[in-house]
Amino acid sequence: MLTGRQYKESLRDGRKVYFEGRLVEDLESEPALAVPLEAIAAGYDKYHSADPDAVNPLTVAPRSADELRERIPVITEMDLLLNVTYQSLMTLLVAAGRLADHAPEFVPRINAYVEDARRRDIRITECITDAKGDRSLPPGKQSDPDAYVRVVERRADGVVIRGAKLHISAAAFGHDLMVMPTKSMKPGEEDYAIACAVPVNAPGVHITNTTYHPRGGDPRDFPVSSRESMPDSVVIFDDVFVPTERVFLDGQTAQAAVFAHSLGLWERLGGVSFMVNQADELVGLAHLIAEANGTGRVSHVREKIDEMMIHATLLRAGLEAALLHAHATPDGYYYPDDMFTNVAKYHGAANFNTMVRHLHDIAGGAVVTAPSMSDFDNPDLKPLLDKYLGTGPDVSGEYRSKLFHAIRDTTADAYGGWHQVTNLQSGGGLYAQRLVTRKNYDIQRARALALKAAGLSGA
Repeated sequence: MLTGRQYKESLRDGRKVYFEGRLVEDLESEPALAVPLEAIAAGYDKYHSADPDAVNPLTVAPRSADELRERIPVITEMDLLLNVTYQSLMTLLVAAGRLADHAPEFVPRINAYVEDARRRDIRITECITDAKGDRSLPPGKQSDPDAYVRVVERRADGVVIRGAKLHISAAAFGHDLMVMPTKSMKPGEEDYAIACAVPVNAPGVHITNTTYHPRGGDPRDFPVSSRESMPDSVVIFDDVFVPTERVFLDGQTAQAAVFAHSLGLWERLGGVSFMVNQADELVGLAHLIAEANGTGRVSHVREKIDEMMIHATLLRAGLEAALLHAHATPDGYYYPDDMFTNVAKYHGAANFNTMVRHLHDIAGGAVVTAPSMSDFDNPDLKPLLDKYLGTGPDVSGEYRSKLFHAIRDTTADAYGGWHQVTNLQSGGGLYAQRLVTRKNYDIQRARALALKAAGLSGA
């Protein structure tokens, strides 16, 4: 296993990482990238073992429903890249089980790669969303055939791929990129049915970065995002060679969606797990700021907080149902129920903006106008700010401003905007969750109940 320092050194491998148009030679020297880098390194140190046979326990697949349940609180605490690595490995294991009957030649490669990744203690990022070009056209009919990642050459020892993947969190900090088809493919689209693992420093790989990390000002005004940030990337594959042992699907269009479905399941489980904590956090902020404002007993404020509590509880119930009804792969690895995972993810994403609106309505305009925390450092300003922003002997202006900054940072600034989009889009948008629900819902039972209620017995 690697230490945090060894992990940082492992990234000095000639990778092509860009930030604001500049090639970044040293990730630690770029402030917006240094914070997430330190968080990932701390995760390495947290789970490090000097035992030569040790592997990170969080990369080991759960062997029972109870183990799957026990993993949930850990998922919400680990750094995002370790979480994504866990999702990538679980995706491969679930996909291997689903490929066993139709493309068995890839199963030994997948299992060997998963074992090797654990032993080398590497981090892996998921690359699924293609550039897509004209969304009304399938991959093979795009004006630019590279709008979806495709195989441009097949060799005796591997394949060459070209294209780009978008919205890739933490791509600059991993060791491997897990490339997989973004959707199901049809006959004639064999070149787009490609799944493989690509080293980040492979020739032809280019990674751009964008981030919500605060770029200036007092970090106390950004109490969450100044400590927790992770860049998102466009990953470009400019004629990248992938050796055969790292290819997990190549041309099997009927199985192209296996990886997307498997990844979507694990991404949505991670999303729901985070949303459960996030929903409780929003309730806590609403309760605290209502108390600080002196409006905690106002009826419409209490009703909004009640609704936020119900939302948070329904999210937790959906997560519990997904874990309670967990399934096992043929190899005995457990994964959450598709139906309950997707319904919970849909509920959380569809209602997030309403919960944020309630919070903003309860808090008031000072969410975006509260003075900087550095203003309270000024000895002339502090007593005045405490006087006019305070709401009583027990609620100082400084205390109340800290709440306002937390609310703004998490819901009304760059980090909050990132959450509004990613809660909706991560793991696939709302339509993807509706499709899975439609596929898994017991519609025949519902029809039978309806026929019974109508006094009908026909089919």
